[in-house]
Amino acid sequence: MKRPTSIRRVAVLGGGFSKEREVSLVSGRAAERALKAKGLDVTFIDVTRDMTALVSAIGAAKPDVVFNALHGRFGEDGCIQGLLDMMQIPYTNSGRLASAVAMDKSMAKRVMAAAGIPVAEECIVTRAEAEQGDVMPRPYVLKPLNEGSSVGVKIVRAGDNRPPLDDLGVAPDDYIMAERFIPGREVTVAVMGDAALAVTEITTGRDFYDYEAKYAAGGSTHVLPAPLSRALYERAMELSLTAHRALGCRGVSRADLRLDGDAFTMLEVNTQPGLTPTSLVPEQAAHVGMPFNDLILWMVEHAQCDA
Repeated sequence: MKRPTSIRRVAVLGGGFSKEREVSLVSGRAAERALKAKGLDVTFIDVTRDMTALVSAIGAAKPDVVFNALHGRFGEDGCIQGLLDMMQIPYTNSGRLASAVAMDKSMAKRVMAAAGIPVAEECIVTRAEAEQGDVMPRPYVLKPLNEGSSVGVKIVRAGDNRPPLDDLGVAPDDYIMAERFIPGREVTVAVMGDAALAVTEITTGRDFYDYEAKYAAGGSTHVLPAPLSRALYERAMELSLTAHRALGCRGVSRADLRLDGDAFTMLEVNTQPGLTPTSLVPEQAAHVGMPFNDLILWMVEHAQCDA
């Protein structure tokens, strides 16, 4: 694996063409400002579907490291990671295999379950099947197989009408995941390298911690550190670090869990956590004494590629 030996120039990739484009732009610009404040030569590249233009822009920037601030499909699912591996340029966070596996919700759950991590019961169905009738006992959750930031997630509860699924972003014959709804408290843990940072409890007045709750000002409340017993707090950290390692993640990841009574269920692992003003990883880094600019520099210093 190739690691940077000295770092002077960094190319920040932001924007992209997923449903999380606007969030990615905010994350990318925040990373750009932080790296410039650290004295590095930074080029911001707004990624589009024009791969020829992207390769040309990266080549012109001559970066020692690429800071990947892309979110969603093609940015955190192994695609951009594979391109950068081919270009032999170190990049932040997870490699192409870990990124691809973690983004595929069903495959990620298989890997985590094999590592002893509790996950929710699921079944994979087409969108058309989900629209025709219940695919498991209510309540359950319907979600795309490969989107982040809760894009397209629907909760089907007892007494609900059949929800429209057009905004899942998949064709009627495409597959989606139906997953048993786990009640309880929402907690999240950032993992940085080989250490879990902290546990945050998330509360929201919305139906669940959806896209708006994650990124809109006032959409959710973060309680840090989470008001848990010492045993439960340490258990959340242990499960998150285990998931990070089982999936083969590197750099920074964030695990989302549900706590029902004294039992945790792992929902998913995000290999490209947001860096917006409402994002959780920067909060946890600050909680353990690492300012935002230092967090971004650490990510760059620990970049690598599978060249």
